[in-house]
Amino acid sequence: MASISLTEQRLRRVEDAFSSLPDRYLGAEPNFDAIFQIRLGDVGRTWEVRARGARCKVRPSSVHEPDVIIGTDAATWLALREGRLSGLDAFAERRLYARGDLDLALGFEGLFRLPGGRPPLLRVLEVDVSGGRISSLVSGEGPGQVVCLHGLGSNKTSFFETVAALSPEYTVHAIDLPGFGSSSKPARGAYDAPHFARSTLSYMDAMGIEQAHLVGNSMGGRVAIELALAHPERVHTLSLLCPALAFRRKRELVPIVKLLRPELAAIPHPLRPVQVRERFWGLFARPERLDPVAAEIAADEFCRTYRSRSARIAFFAAARNIYLDPPHGDRGMWTRLTQLAPPALFVWGDSDRLVPPAFARHVGEAVPQARQVVLAECGHVPQVELAERTNALIRTHVERSAALQPEPLHSLARAAGQ
Repeated sequence: MASISLTEQRLRRVEDAFSSLPDRYLGAEPNFDAIFQIRLGDVGRTWEVRARGARCKVRPSSVHEPDVIIGTDAATWLALREGRLSGLDAFAERRLYARGDLDLALGFEGLFRLPGGRPPLLRVLEVDVSGGRISSLVSGEGPGQVVCLHGLGSNKTSFFETVAALSPEYTVHAIDLPGFGSSSKPARGAYDAPHFARSTLSYMDAMGIEQAHLVGNSMGGRVAIELALAHPERVHTLSLLCPALAFRRKRELVPIVKLLRPELAAIPHPLRPVQVRERFWGLFARPERLDPVAAEIAADEFCRTYRSRSARIAFFAAARNIYLDPPHGDRGMWTRLTQLAPPALFVWGDSDRLVPPAFARHVGEAVPQARQVVLAECGHVPQVELAERTNALIRTHVERSAALQPEPLHSLARAAGQ
């Protein structure tokens, strides 16, 4: 009897994994229809997987124009299908790439149960909230809940490595704020910190999250602060990465900016991917640390979203509100920041061109109990540029707080009222 080579054995395992997908398909919304093209470069084979409502069909070759292309190798594909590796881990290790609709690529893993009936390691959810729908990336099954909030012009993909680093010990939710990514983009959305905070709270309510560790970058950091100020009983800790705090100086343009209506962005205007890539690289102190593919993905995703009229309005409205955020007075951010109750970690980049690390001095005066770290040779997105260091800081902050196990603030409030 002729022996079977290792390559042939692996190919048979790959074929078996593909043939089992229809039986493991979890189903989708009735109007869901997506075509995935899976390319395994090392074996020179391509498969087409079509998920349509409650049905899934697999072909051993590509027949239709795909909505998304996922490329990897046979060993990684088998590890993904057997639940030994998540798509985020594979992406972080540069063992997987995606082209096309990134949300669909992320959601592929969550469409299929793992062997033995186990749930998928990664899910992309569409969650109905007050005023619309929030798209989220969820990973892990730990009891502690972590919610990640992205910056202006970004989306949940900016927290890929944070999600991978904190799960499975925690259940991690990276969400698209309203107006961004795949979330709803209401025409009359306020797109300011209180608006985003209410939407995040509505997401937590819908997901049954009583209290969460919030991680926010740039605009997302400002949103996390707003939520903690308005509802401290719902926030366990804050990890704030270069948060977009209210400008204390350079406010001479406020009267003019107030006159500029974000609705003007509804007028179509050209935006070239090369421009987006240039601005993307400008966020980092040492761009050479990053895989060039990351810039391609970020630029393609931003341009794809920016073609939407409502997305353009949301972007400009949010940018306008960041600049107009009042620093002082009864509703001033810096005035209210002194009331910040949850344990807070502030992480700054010493080469950040958008949010200068000099803000650390003002934060120290307003919140002297907060921990602050300035990362050397780091720009505006530390969870991407210095992912390992940043995620270690977040993990330590969360674990240190959990070890103290303070009584939840809402319990204290109820006790005081009795």
